[in-house]
Amino acid sequence: MSDHQNQNSSQNEQLSDILLVLDKEKMKIQAVKSLDENGQMETVDPTKKNQNQFLRIDKHGNFLSNFFSNFYNQLKNPTNFSFFKVPDVIAIEKAKELQKHFETPKSKKHNEVFQYEILPEAFQHNHLNKNNMETENTEYRFNPEQIDWETMNSLGLSKERLEKINQLEPLLKGYKTNQLIPVSINFGSALLRTDVRLSLQQAENGTIVPALHGIRKEPNLKYDFFGHKFTDEDKKNLLETGNMGRVVDLINTKTGEKIPSIISVDKLTNELIALKTEFMKIPDEIKGIQLNEEQKQILNDGKSLYLEGMTSTKGTEFSAHLQYNADKRYVEFLFDRNLDNKLSQDSPSQNAKKETFKAPTIFRGKELTSEQYNEYKEGKTVYIDGLVDKKGQPYQGYITFNKETGNTQFTFPSQNKKNAQPAEEHKTQVAVNSEGKTNESTKHLKKPLESKQQTPKTKQTKNSVENPPKSVKSKGRKM
Repeated sequence: MSDHQNQNSSQNEQLSDILLVLDKEKMKIQAVKSLDENGQMETVDPTKKNQNQFLRIDKHGNFLSNFFSNFYNQLKNPTNFSFFKVPDVIAIEKAKELQKHFETPKSKKHNEVFQYEILPEAFQHNHLNKNNMETENTEYRFNPEQIDWETMNSLGLSKERLEKINQLEPLLKGYKTNQLIPVSINFGSALLRTDVRLSLQQAENGTIVPALHGIRKEPNLKYDFFGHKFTDEDKKNLLETGNMGRVVDLINTKTGEKIPSIISVDKLTNELIALKTEFMKIPDEIKGIQLNEEQKQILNDGKSLYLEGMTSTKGTEFSAHLQYNADKRYVEFLFDRNLDNKLSQDSPSQNAKKETFKAPTIFRGKELTSEQYNEYKEGKTVYIDGLVDKKGQPYQGYITFNKETGNTQFTFPSQNKKNAQPAEEHKTQVAVNSEGKTNESTKHLKKPLESKQQTPKTKQTKNSVENPPKSVKSKGRKM
């Protein structure tokens, strides 16, 4: 190869990124090679030998956003994977670092490694202003050193605890936690314990402080929301589906600018969330069905679209209502409405006999994925991870929904040996904690293994026992 060709090759590499992928079941890092027409991803080991097979993508903003949005939406079982974009010239090195991190999650390079992560929702959102109005961001928005940890610790939210329940990363990237977190607020003469979704915001003095999104009994639809007065139809839609179902002009309270937006309800807290329409990303294809321009426009207008003939991850055909959700920042399935339509097609006498309860989409503060919900609402036993107890400790187990009583039965892994098996990453943990089994590394273990932990920790980390909540000092701001 000539010097001129070498120079061109080098320039192309500098302008390209490699897409690395983590298979969450196997906990293995691979390089993406291609995506076939059935949504199956081809990968290769991230080695020099395979370097010429790596899928290369232009690293410039718009192209990457469009490419990854289409790639992710066409991918079969997208939630089973995490993606990282790294420069071509350091792809192999970074792949090794990522693999090492996931084998030993307490790696000192935790934040450095995750600066390369791609969050699908990062391409699909932008809120209006501060509390309900955030800015689009694919990299870290905050640095851990900027955070007011004194205030955080007074709420029982230490850095170690947030890392343990996998909620520090989304906070540093400017997002709300994807689950409810128990907090304690000490008023001196009284102690308040409650569950909240958490986000970070910048105070006037430049420090980064926690914003607590508490649980409301119901969405506040009595008063104007950024200049919009809710109609009876708006209220009905928000309460029934969580989405208002149309685009309205909201007013930026600082500039007076009118901003076309959609409105949804945060299903975990009942907080109203607004999203600019310019940041809505409608996929070209959903579950094997190619959307036409008319269907895309329906979704862009915030309306509900009924789509037939979709193919689930298990290969079965299904139909459902779809709608864009401002809080989740993607097109969601309206499973409850789909159930309503099914019941409404039955005769009145059949309805009286077949009265059943709707399965909730949230269990103990954790929202179920579409795959989990599909099985859960049918009464099947579903494995659920990422639950947090009142002491802030993560736990997992199995849930089964009873359609006749509306109750959900929860069992720990040790209680459910016959009906379900734990995921691969939990098998060692369950065997040691629940079944009394040991191996060379765990036979002297005194404390139970944590979620996904395979071997005992060699050293006790500092601050492993959190201090009791201290009184929150007034700093002249409301929370």
